[in-house]
Amino acid sequence: MPSRRTVLAATAGVTAALTVGAAAPVNDRDPSTLLSRMTLEEKVGQVFVSRVYGHSATAPDPADADANLAELGVRTAAELLARYRLGGIIYFTWAHNTRAPRQLADLSNGIQRASLQQPRGLPVLISTDQEHGAVCRVGRPAALFPGAMAIGAGERGREALRQKGGGRRAGGSRADARMLGRLAGGELRAMGIRQNYSPVADVNVDPANPVIGVRSFGADPDAVAALVAAEIEGYRAAGVAATAKHFPGHGDTAVDSHTGFPVITHTREVWETLDAVPFRAAIAAGVDSLMTAHILVPSLDASGDPATLSRTVVTGILREELGYDGVVVTDALDMAGVRTKYGDDRVPVLALRAGVDQLLNPPKLDVAFHAVLKAVQDGELTEKRLDESVLRILRLKARLGLFDEPYVSPAEVGRTVGAPAHLAAADRIAERTTTLLVDEGPVLPLSPRTHPRVLVAGADPASPTGTTGPPTAVLAAALTALGFWATALSTGTDPTPETITRAVTAAGAADAVVVATYNVTADGAQRTLVEQLVTTGRPVVGLAIRNPYDVAQLPSVKAYLAAYSWTDVELRAAARVIAGAVAPRGKLPVPVRRADDPTQVLYPIGHGLTYWA
Repeated sequence: MPSRRTVLAATAGVTAALTVGAAAPVNDRDPSTLLSRMTLEEKVGQVFVSRVYGHSATAPDPADADANLAELGVRTAAELLARYRLGGIIYFTWAHNTRAPRQLADLSNGIQRASLQQPRGLPVLISTDQEHGAVCRVGRPAALFPGAMAIGAGERGREALRQKGGGRRAGGSRADARMLGRLAGGELRAMGIRQNYSPVADVNVDPANPVIGVRSFGADPDAVAALVAAEIEGYRAAGVAATAKHFPGHGDTAVDSHTGFPVITHTREVWETLDAVPFRAAIAAGVDSLMTAHILVPSLDASGDPATLSRTVVTGILREELGYDGVVVTDALDMAGVRTKYGDDRVPVLALRAGVDQLLNPPKLDVAFHAVLKAVQDGELTEKRLDESVLRILRLKARLGLFDEPYVSPAEVGRTVGAPAHLAAADRIAERTTTLLVDEGPVLPLSPRTHPRVLVAGADPASPTGTTGPPTAVLAAALTALGFWATALSTGTDPTPETITRAVTAAGAADAVVVATYNVTADGAQRTLVEQLVTTGRPVVGLAIRNPYDVAQLPSVKAYLAAYSWTDVELRAAARVIAGAVAPRGKLPVPVRRADDPTQVLYPIGHGLTYWA
């Protein structure tokens, strides 16, 4: 990283802020010394991490300024920091924070400048959710890597190709997970983002899980633990705080905590051998922060409170039993799972009493801030307890070097974000993750000589940040680049009879069909679409672009692949596998159960076919 003096010279407009930040004696950056000089209001501000609208800290677009005024009572990020002395800011795409890498760097520098210019100004811990795969906040031209379940499917070594049909235990590549953390972390750091809410440490054992699914590395707790630890090691090497989530484990529920209150029925014994395993590994790897889940686990705490608000879970289990003394951050406090039992004024107080340190994105910041302030003034929450959290936060900022290097260099953004070597690494990793589940005939690989005209049909869900277009269009473009004449026909996740008829007609004029599926159900229109495409007699290649469980609903398809997401990097890799440019190397990190009898496993963990490219 550039020196403080280099940043002073290179970053226009931050001279005054750097002078303020550099003026304090070195011992004033000691967390304990800083804490001893803070007012109560400043301490309360440090435990909050808030959203803020706009691409600039001081000059957001008028609509963003209005949104800030309506939700936060201020117009700009600078005003927000001046009013509440916040410890953290979280970036969202929907808050219009993430337009471009250099803009992000300028926004981060503006946020730091606004905070450091305050009396006893402190640097801000800027965070985001950059899980890769289905959940990304920073898009192109940043390097976007395969998501967690794809990494869990990844090839662990060249020995995997020696046997057609597999022959190895699944588990993913620790080297790839570590590389993802190191390269992606370096890009985040260059843009001023120093805390990433990743990796997901949940063990996804419920195929119907609506909120985790492909965000998890898989269903084997030991494999998940190894990959979680490796990714944390990568982020730590990059100087970014990784965050293992969602403690105590969100992988076995059919309820989304954004919209409901999930209940996990695992016994304490099951929790110890399943859910707890990756979190123990994360702690052993030195994870800087852990995120709590808004879920109820009666075997851990029978009070009926969500884990985020449970002193038994946060202090008793996480801190005392598992020995974790790092920063604990809540999942977003605007989610339904934490608001079903208590009001927005009580939730932040109860979370701090439980042992949490950072309060993430409260829906009403002013209400939450003053509720915590009053709780301390009234004695419900002791100042000693608050000091414990503030000290952890300050120590994390110190470990990340924020007291010495709060600003980022625009030149570093250009050198680091979306570097050709990073993009190439993402492509190589993706090629090791695409999983061939079925290939009867065989159907694959397709060749431009024998199947020159390819119809790419299927689901086009809302694209994750940074994709170049709908999945069918991205796939068609990738196949065309490989020598096919490929055309795209978006049929959506719930195709109408008219759309299905149009797809079947188009298939009749093609030599082969690639159909993208997205969470197929037994009675859904996607299944009808695929079955009717099969009746055309054209070779049909199915590609699950989210959960790999789709294959169980479509036994008539003779060739089926799993990409685990619909981002460009995974779709391009799938196209190369379909064309035989690379061999499929992925192995299922979750079991796929029979659709007609879920007690029976159709394809076990570790299943995955291959052929020589």
